[in-house]
Amino acid sequence: MSVDGASAPAQAAVVRPAWHEAGWVHTVGAILLALVVGTGVLAASGTNPLTAYAALLSGAFGGTYALATTLVDSLPLMLVGVGVALTFQAGLVNIGGEAQYVIGCIAAAAVGIALPHLAPAAHIPLALLAAMGAGAVLGLVPGVLKAYLNVNEVVSTLMLSYATVYFGHYLLEQGPMSVSIYENQSAPIAQTAVLPLLLPGTQLSWGLVLAPVLAVAVSFFLYRTTTGFGLRMMGHNPRAARYAGVAVAPLTVLAMTVSGALGGLGGGVQILGNYHALFDGFTDNYGFTAFVVALMARNNPYGVLLASLLFGTLANGGSAMQATTGVSPAILDVIEGLIIFFIAADRIVAWMLGRRRGGGATAQPAAAEVAS
Repeated sequence: MSVDGASAPAQAAVVRPAWHEAGWVHTVGAILLALVVGTGVLAASGTNPLTAYAALLSGAFGGTYALATTLVDSLPLMLVGVGVALTFQAGLVNIGGEAQYVIGCIAAAAVGIALPHLAPAAHIPLALLAAMGAGAVLGLVPGVLKAYLNVNEVVSTLMLSYATVYFGHYLLEQGPMSVSIYENQSAPIAQTAVLPLLLPGTQLSWGLVLAPVLAVAVSFFLYRTTTGFGLRMMGHNPRAARYAGVAVAPLTVLAMTVSGALGGLGGGVQILGNYHALFDGFTDNYGFTAFVVALMARNNPYGVLLASLLFGTLANGGSAMQATTGVSPAILDVIEGLIIFFIAADRIVAWMLGRRRGGGATAQPAAAEVAS
């Protein structure tokens, strides 16, 4: 049975988002458990947990400016995270979100600086397309290596991340984009390339609109198209997918390329809407954090939006918590680490239970869809 000629029941399986099947109760429980353990850590450090958490929520959502800043911190994670989730659905492990984000920043800044005479209606889309194109290339390369040479995508994407980050440092440390020997930064982008503000008086740009639009688009692709069905079948069981006629190699390249484009877009939106220039430390590890966001969201594009908001809340509200209670910044890292640990532990327990109930649990979803 080929995917293009799938039967009606199989086509029905395509349009069924696995929202209720993805263990959202377990995810929420893992977050709450992490906060409970974090309460003990705060108390042990001599900080009132209620005061600390109240300050965190107030700092993240206590007013228009606070909410806007939380969304600004969440936006890059949303865009990069949706791309990473797409590759997870295909059974691929893309750790190259950092490389794709960084090269997107570089490409958007380069176009934003080099073409100051373009009208905003042309300059902004061109800069974003450059960011997406650059990110797509950094997804395409490991995708081709994986599909046709069986090069492990974890290794190739991770190595590309380091290479790209250091390439960014080279550009700014007396490199081609450096404007001063005293400051490691680029020239500012032209005003014609700056994304308009969604909320005046804040740093929140219209780039925020792209996140839910792309989440809807990726979800539609995954659950309402035959190509998305084939991609998810490949993620469950590549052998079954090949037997069903799925072109695994081209889909591998497609998934990695689209993921890279979304990662690059995340960098482009950050430069055009928030930073307006490249500077040392512009990466902020958004790409690596997006990997965790996708895991927390259980690869659901809509869940990525919520998980990104959680990390944005911790990033922005954490500053207020530190200022109010004097707690160490490391406490926030502990809480984030606990969230990741409990979510990972939940997956390990689920896997072990699946093995004890008869094995092959990971292949069952794909087998069920093929059989239907």
